[in-house]
Amino acid sequence: MYQPLQLETLLAKAGCEPDLATGALVSPPYLSTTFERAPDGSYPRGYLYSRHANPTRHQLETLLAHLEGGQACAVFASGMAAATALLQALEVKSHVLIPKNVYYGVRNLLEKIFVKQVLSYTTADFSDLESVRAAVRPNTRLIWAETPSNPLLQITDLSALAQLAREVGARLVVDSTWAPPPIQRPLDLGADLVLHSLTKYLSGHSDVMGGALIAREADAFFERIRTIQQTAGAVLDPFSAWLTLRGLRTLAVRLRQQCANARVIATFLAQHPGVIRVHYPGLPDHPGHEVARRQMRDFGAMISFEVAGDATRALKVAARTRVFMRATSLGGTESLIEHRASIEPPDTSTPPNLLRLSIGLEHIDDLLADLSQALED
Repeated sequence: MYQPLQLETLLAKAGCEPDLATGALVSPPYLSTTFERAPDGSYPRGYLYSRHANPTRHQLETLLAHLEGGQACAVFASGMAAATALLQALEVKSHVLIPKNVYYGVRNLLEKIFVKQVLSYTTADFSDLESVRAAVRPNTRLIWAETPSNPLLQITDLSALAQLAREVGARLVVDSTWAPPPIQRPLDLGADLVLHSLTKYLSGHSDVMGGALIAREADAFFERIRTIQQTAGAVLDPFSAWLTLRGLRTLAVRLRQQCANARVIATFLAQHPGVIRVHYPGLPDHPGHEVARRQMRDFGAMISFEVAGDATRALKVAARTRVFMRATSLGGTESLIEHRASIEPPDTSTPPNLLRLSIGLEHIDDLLADLSQALED
């Protein structure tokens, strides 16, 4: 009897559908913007214009839906374009509930665009379910979770939150960018939608800008998202879709090594006298450790830590690294270090002495030596 393929097998074969015309094992990127009509004016191959649909983009969307265990997926020109489409799909005057420790771009999107037009939002501590319950309003239509969170790596109990969302008649969307499907599948835990920045782990090489929304059900709400994608036009271009498919083929092995490196580095930092706090759910003393163990296959490859001292000290440590590169973003093969508070709004909750690490594929000894010398007094 045929058994469904394991996730690692699906990833290894991403984009490897033999071309019918040539037999090429790796599907080519279909860069065409338009497609031939039949003599009767129809589109027998199902494609008419690349803003509406494209074979390469369709291939990526189908794969991402399979990876997350969803029925449908829409990919966009960026993660923020995906977030925008989701919020646009809500009914006017809906209330959105977000974590206090949410990616600042999401809060900016709500505050600077949607609050001025059609939506309202409030924040809650998503590590405390009763705090979330108390913040729900009669018109709450979307609960927006982010776990692990950016940049404090707080953990949200997704099964419990999904149950709460069902009780109050809201949809639960989970930004799972920091924990892609090899290590976390929010739809299995009851979420309605999963959001990813394709720019990060899924493409994995710091050369693609993109976003994705995967839905547990291809219902009327998702169809509104699809209509916004096709009509407003913030679609992922075919070449970026092809690059993402190529990157996905190594996601499982990349992430396995990145997580292994991160566990060693987190332990090192937790024992270093120049570090006063490490934010990493793989450490037993992390407040969300037990929840993370239940809902994640591994603890991810992102670490934040607070140095002993102020922002000046943190910036000095970052400036001294040689293997870790100073840059925004995450999820690539290269290790990055960033002083987060300096690029976030003045009212950020990010501690001024915090540094965020994206752990890459370099040799662990080089990464440890680099951090050790950077933290020297």
